[in-house]
Amino acid sequence: MEKDTKDGNKDNNRKSVRSKYRTEYSGDHVFDYKDPSSLTRFISDGGKITPARISKLSLNQQKKVSGAVKKARTLGLLPNGTDAYDTFGKAELISPAPFEY
Repeated sequence: MEKDTKDGNKDNNRKSVRSKYRTEYSGDHVFDYKDPSSLTRFISDGGKITPARISKLSLNQQKKVSGAVKKARTLGLLPNGTDAYDTFGKAELISPAPFEY
């Protein structure tokens, strides 16, 4: 039997509910730290790890991704951040030559 909702619509007219998690990654998917090209999709333009609410990963998957990204950063496979603040000329160039009086 179909139940009537408050508005008088039947349940079969409901919109499809979008899944909370990504379906392309299984629960036991291994995020490999040696593959930085696949990890870059979980890093924002500013170099931060994308939060789970945006990347649509489960808690367990988010922990695996963040661990893999941190390990890849330690090994130098991924950058630690961006040098966006340098593009506006805020950083001074330091000359290796000593000051002349």
